[in-house]
Amino acid sequence: MPEPLLPDPDELNSLVSRFIENRRRSSHRGMLLLSGEPQWSRLVAAELLKRLTFNRSIWIGLDSPPEIDSIPASKATTLLGQEIDVLVFDAFSGLDVDALGASSGAIRAGGVLLLLSPPLSEWPGFDDPEYARITVAGYESRDISGRFLSRFVHLLTDDATILQIEQDKPLPPLPAAQPIDTPPSVEDSDCLTADQHSAVQAVIKVVTGHRRRPAVLISDRGRGKSASMGIAAARLLQQGVLQILVTAPRLAAVEPLFQGACSLLPEAECSRDAIHLGEAQLRFVAPDELIHFPLPCDLLLVDEAAAIPSPMLERLLEHYPRIAFASTIHGYEGTGRGFAVRFRKILDQRRPQWRQIFLETPIRWATGDPLERFIFRALALDASPVPDDELQHIDPAEIVLETLDRDHLAANESDLSDLFGLLVLAHYRTTPFDLRQLLDGPNLTITVLRYQGRIVATALVAREGGFTPATAQAIWAGHRRPRGHLLAQSLSAHLGLETAACLLGARIMRIAVHPVLQLQGLGRRMVAAIRQQTEAEGLDYVGASFGATQELMHFWRAGGLLPVRVGIRRGASSGVHSIIVLHPTSTGGKKMFQQARTRFLNHFPLLLGDSLQEMEPSLAITLLQQKEEPSLPTLESQDWLDLIAFSFANRGFEITLPPITTLCLRFFANAEHSSLLSTDEQRLLMMKVLQRHDWQYLARAMEMPGRAAAEQAIKTAVGKLILEMGDLPIKERIEQLGFKTSEPQPASSKAKGGIVITPKTS
Repeated sequence: MPEPLLPDPDELNSLVSRFIENRRRSSHRGMLLLSGEPQWSRLVAAELLKRLTFNRSIWIGLDSPPEIDSIPASKATTLLGQEIDVLVFDAFSGLDVDALGASSGAIRAGGVLLLLSPPLSEWPGFDDPEYARITVAGYESRDISGRFLSRFVHLLTDDATILQIEQDKPLPPLPAAQPIDTPPSVEDSDCLTADQHSAVQAVIKVVTGHRRRPAVLISDRGRGKSASMGIAAARLLQQGVLQILVTAPRLAAVEPLFQGACSLLPEAECSRDAIHLGEAQLRFVAPDELIHFPLPCDLLLVDEAAAIPSPMLERLLEHYPRIAFASTIHGYEGTGRGFAVRFRKILDQRRPQWRQIFLETPIRWATGDPLERFIFRALALDASPVPDDELQHIDPAEIVLETLDRDHLAANESDLSDLFGLLVLAHYRTTPFDLRQLLDGPNLTITVLRYQGRIVATALVAREGGFTPATAQAIWAGHRRPRGHLLAQSLSAHLGLETAACLLGARIMRIAVHPVLQLQGLGRRMVAAIRQQTEAEGLDYVGASFGATQELMHFWRAGGLLPVRVGIRRGASSGVHSIIVLHPTSTGGKKMFQQARTRFLNHFPLLLGDSLQEMEPSLAITLLQQKEEPSLPTLESQDWLDLIAFSFANRGFEITLPPITTLCLRFFANAEHSSLLSTDEQRLLMMKVLQRHDWQYLARAMEMPGRAAAEQAIKTAVGKLILEMGDLPIKERIEQLGFKTSEPQPASSKAKGGIVITPKTS
């Protein structure tokens, strides 16, 4: 096969050279699109790299020239913190949008992105290798719609700043030069912008000022927030601060921080994860290690906080009184918008004197960079929901439920921004790939609520299951893991219900309500509509899987979905245990649900003393609550006598543990019983009786002096339950032992209104 005809090398070189020179003069970056056959695009790119002078070039994709550094798209995050002149992104190898977002941020001012693509008119129908990630079991790549690629092509052709060179067509005119922006000078010689100087001062103030006043640095990529932390750390070490810790989702994310600090400390010993300056040190520690094994420090720096789950950030906030956070607003692996909204509420409640510093001025390129603008728009990194002020004092009767047409969504940027902006706020790790799945996922439907035409709430639902008995058996045996069927697989393989994978279900993948309209029943309204639709379509169940928190458990219970499985390990990305909740919508679904629910209620209490020992006690209590008639062990007369001997006499805890356990299970199963004990008493019983923590751990967690105090508190709590849950003969037996009950104490007392057991006076 003859090689394709290439453009005249001299003319091509002249055009691209002038294009790059314009970008260099304005301190901007540019995009060069080479669209045609794969061989043609790759040959043109290789020729340009030979003729033009660049310090560093990276090729992402297949069939790169041997003299060019090449990495697969899966390794694009290794470019974080680095700077390159040219990035060749081969879309024939697959348009990995997460990789495109991550790698494009490494291009320095004056650099260029070379995007290799099929002819634009053919690209929407191209069998993209990325479809393997989007396709779910039961579908093939030809079932993928190509909506994302159609939108992407439209944005490319609509952008006049992109130099578009097409196979077998004349070379295009040079795009207009961008205006030159001269940033103001900065007095601080270590900082490149006034924003960066303010950020450095704010981090230093965390250490030198009052405790528990965190600083939060917010910026888009390329604004120097990580370097700001490094500069501040270096100055603090020079001032005599001895111990500074750094954490982030990955060590690679903090390379700019360590590089910035090391460049200012020529006498220090520097490595990839630590800097030693005499007795002082700056070192990296993973987030989970900091939580499970808290370390003393003068300052904790948390970089890329948006990619760390909120529960983990909360625990870091509690453990470390001097702490600073940094977060990217438009991130390739999770946006900071959701972080900013959710974490702001936590900070307002717990650290009301926290301070936010927004870094707006770019450092790696000038303001108004056309490549940044295109990437933000194409990957919906700039998506935002309806402004808050447009949703004040709304009439709920005007909120309309709708099943969204995704062809319309792909062509309507306003709706796409409203919807994707909501998803970004609702989930800490919403990525560009989620946008592709949103538009192209073959088993996906979208429910929205509109107010005056604007999308104010949404739910994404995936159809799952429907496997043959033979496939279901393979899933149950662990031999098959069908992509995109999370509930069907987990019910069969993890819960042990072999035929569950044969049933058809609807999984609510994501649900989001505008922050201004939350707590008004809109989420429950969507769940109810999805339940009705699921039943109308003849499906067997509706369910969801999520990282469990108190707030989410209450939401799903209110929507009629009950837990049937809890993950025995905390999620690596979420930091919490995953939960599956279900609601049956058919006769077969009800039978499966009853099996699943019974197994959960029987197994969960046993797991609390083992793999779920570290679960938050309040969450464990919520999961134990039952709406159905409790199928729990009963307390025989001898059990009641043992309990009385424990609480009102001198019987030991360990030998009374079996009836105490039964009593606690019956107490926790009924939410109406919760008023019998204070929150601290419930937590005490959960941690010791069901989660089986040792006495030393218990006393420390409950802030008690030791075992004797903790055991006496358990005796008192169990005594209250005996008096309220026992029958008349039980109370008479207590009276025979010489004890009586007093009136409830005032609410201001330590017992918080609970019954106090006192010896009967003679």
